[in-house]
Amino acid sequence: MPSHESNRSRRQAVALAYRDADDAPRVVAQGYGELAERIIHEAQRQGIHVHDAPELVGLLMQLDLDERIPPNLYQVIAEILIWVYENSQEEPDGIKKRTK
Repeated sequence: MPSHESNRSRRQAVALAYRDADDAPRVVAQGYGELAERIIHEAQRQGIHVHDAPELVGLLMQLDLDERIPPNLYQVIAEILIWVYENSQEEPDGIKKRTK
């Protein structure tokens, strides 16, 4: 009989997006296992930075799709975005800049 992994032991992924009209980034994709792998693969294929932070993903997985991140996560998300921006400036081939 195959063993079934719990949601906690499988890989998780959350994708965030931010539009100028939004107050905060929103959850635009989330999933476990194979779906998480597809989210990560698609982000990498599009040149979008993938940040590995299991504790943060665990918190973001509690949100619904299209829900804005809560204020208590603004600081950590901002720090990640600053890091991505600074590194994309140093290595323009490493991260594609998104245009509207």
